Amino acid sequence: MNDNLHNILGNKGEEIAANFLISKGLKILERNWKIGDLETDIIALDGDTLVFCEVKTRTAGGFRKPEEAVDRERQMRLTAGAQAYIRQKKLDNPWRFDIIAIEVAPGQRDILHIEDAFMPTGRTIGKSSFSGESRWKQSDKSTRWRGLRK
Repeated sequence: MNDNLHNILGNKGEEIAANFLISKGLKILERNWKIGDLETDIIALDGDTLVFCEVKTRTAGGFRKPEEAVDRERQMRLTAGAQAYIRQKKLDNPWRFDIIAIEVAPGQRDILHIEDAFMPTGRTIGKSSFSGESRWKQSDKSTRWRGLRK
């Protein structure tokens, strides 16, 4: 896939993810928040918990599932970005990392929302820096939505 089509798919996926989070009652604070070379796709509030959300969108039937692209290096960059955001905004909220994996096919899209997908990697800024047990696999909190594209 060329870069332009890749960017179009990624932007569409982020729009789908933001609307999905809003439908679940989260409040979107930032989209594509950047500091230096760090970027977070979506930053939202779930109650008083800050949610740093990585969105991965792929065409269905690809080699890897979209959520598999959030490797250790990406987790470290997301953690650094979250810490920078918290410092910059002088926040003291609990926080977590979510992954929204979207697979699209003609006339259909599947959304997998993995809440609390991983623990912060590297150094953290406080002992309450993450919201609880984290996991890679789908948890009881994770939701999958499958439906026709609107």
